[in-house]
Order: sequence, then structure tokens, then C-alpha cells
Amino acid sequence: MFGFSGSPVLRVVFLLLHLTASQEIYAPHSIRVEGDVTLGGLFPVHARGVPGVPCGDIKKENGIHRLEAMMYALDQINGDEDLLPNVTLGARILDTCSRDTHALEQSLTFVQALIQKDTSDVRCTNGDPPLFVKPEKVVGVVGASASSVSIMVANILRLYLQVDT
Repeated sequence: MFGFSGSPVLRVVFLLLHLTASQEIYAPHSIRVEGDVTLGGLFPVHARGVPGVPCGDIKKENGIHRLEAMMYALDQINGDEDLLPNVTLGARILDTCSRDTHALEQSLTFVQALIQKDTSDVRCTNGDPPLFVKPEKVVGVVGASASSVSIMVANILRLYLQVDT
């Protein structure tokens, strides 16, 4: 994870500092951990913002602690070769900013890999075809913290459910 090792708490602090420096690489208020299988996470890391601003102050107890718990669980699972041999769990964790509407918007990030994009008429200025970073396929989502938000997110995500036969 960004070439950083250490305790899960230090890793979360490092990731939060990294996010403030490069929030727009993937999505604002998100953490991405590479892995063979990617789990999504939706947590209220920030409080609601003032009108016009989606996110407010950081929520330690109900936000950061839940994020830390998921990161710790991933570390423990990935560190035990007997649990998932030759498989590394990754994560794409998004901040709901304690808003149901923001959580719904963020949850669409999880299905980007399933949506086909028509790039047939898209060209770079030099005539080359564009390079797109294909988002990772998220196989399940942990969260959100409120049942009402979880139900809304589940209703959106089930539209993209793929059953392998």
C-alpha cells in the first residue's frame, strides 16, 4: 500500500495525509489498496459540511475508527497465508461525509468497472487513442454506517449484480 509498512493506525494516518496531497487521483476522500480481490468500504469519515460543501470536520469515533477496523481486518487476513492462500484482499474505501446523497454518489464508483464506455469517437489531440485507467472490480461493500444509507446503496448496487454461472 503506497510502499508503506507499519501498524494499521500509522498506515491510516499516512493514507489520510496522502489523500490531502493527492485527492483527485482516483476520487476525493478515498483510499485505494491494491489487491487481487477488491472490497468496497463506505464510512462517514467526515461530518456533514456546511451548505454547498459536502464534507465537514473529521469524525474520529464513528468514522476513522471504522476505517481503521477495515484496514486492520485486511492486514490480518492478508498476513495469514492459511486464510486466503495466494490471494490478496484490496480495498476501495470512500467517505460518505455523513450524507445519504453523497454515499449514493460515491457508491457509483464501485460499479464503474462494470459500465461499458463507448470510446470509438474519442481521440487525443495527436490522433492516438486515449489511455483509460480501468477501475478495479469491487466484489462486495462494507458499510455504510446507517441502515437507511445501506439500504439505498444496496438498491443501487444490486442493479449491477453479476452472477457468474
